[in-house]
Amino acid sequence: MTTTAKLFVAAIALGGFVAYQQYTQEQPDTQPARFKTQPVDRGDIQRVISANGTLNPTIQVSVGTQVSGTVKLLHVDFNSRVKAGQVLAELDPSLLEAAAAQSRANLASAQAQFAVAQSKFTRSKQLFQQGFISQAELDADRQQLDVTTALVKTTQAKVRADEVNLRYSIIRSPIDGVVVARNVDVGQTVAASFQTPTLFLIAKDLRQMQIDTNIAEADIGAIRVGLPVKFTVDAFADREFRGAVRQIRINPSVQQNVVSYNVVVGFDNDSGVLLPGMTGHVKILAEKKINVIRVPNAALRFKPQDADDAQKQRKGGNNVYRLENGAPQPVRVKTGITDNFHTEVISGELKPGEALIVRENNGNNAKSSNFKLRMF
Repeated sequence: MTTTAKLFVAAIALGGFVAYQQYTQEQPDTQPARFKTQPVDRGDIQRVISANGTLNPTIQVSVGTQVSGTVKLLHVDFNSRVKAGQVLAELDPSLLEAAAAQSRANLASAQAQFAVAQSKFTRSKQLFQQGFISQAELDADRQQLDVTTALVKTTQAKVRADEVNLRYSIIRSPIDGVVVARNVDVGQTVAASFQTPTLFLIAKDLRQMQIDTNIAEADIGAIRVGLPVKFTVDAFADREFRGAVRQIRINPSVQQNVVSYNVVVGFDNDSGVLLPGMTGHVKILAEKKINVIRVPNAALRFKPQDADDAQKQRKGGNNVYRLENGAPQPVRVKTGITDNFHTEVISGELKPGEALIVRENNGNNAKSSNFKLRMF
């Protein structure tokens, strides 16, 4: 290579080095910060308790039968609106009518026996007064009269019972409402045993309904009657419905050592779009704080890698770390309610606007450069 060529190459290399130095000086420092922070602020916090439950009518009556028989006629079907006393179904009354007729015949026989015994006792009483019969004969006739009297009363009771059973063959609605379920068909035989069979399920009023939810024992202390409730159902996922806590039932439910309580949420269903059996996704507004100092929940979870064991083992989320001179400094705080994003600060040396550490970055701290020297 000639001397001129060598000088030319050296000039190009020197120019490239100078250009690279100028480029790196002009580029901003891209080294990422070691810690990511979020500020303390003021705002509203709502404690919301979530649960799932089943939509049910407020009043729901199971209609059964007190007598056995075969279904002869059905007068209602699913979704039929009924009035109290309206006939729902009729059982075949043949056997019941025969039993009632037999009871009436037994009553007539008992009344005839009573008439004979009463006449005989009347004559015996006169003969006893005249001295023609003994006291023992009079007592025997009186006993026979008492027996026939009791027999008449017994058969009268049997007649009333059979007549009631005959009336029970006509099944009527006990309330005004809507037939939610029909569990029988014409020709089906129903048997009244120790457990009354359910023939119809009638909801009194589908405009007033409720959601039966299960709330864990950790949250039940925050639930009170009258708290506002918002809920959605899968059939109308884009709509939000409103209700209120109506009742807290004190009978606990224990499943796999988990204790929960049934909380009843009442709501109006004037539109009629909500149906029994739907699953309601419930959110109960248990508590609300207005314009309080709050910190991000991530700041409560953060623990520096070089923190001592005592700091790491503290529970309850009462330590936060603010950045001072590039190093995390712990701040002890007392917390209140949370909404899963922010937590209320009841006491502590924090002011709105202060930056709290929420995460420690582990990225590459080296500077990056896109400058490339192209040799040609």
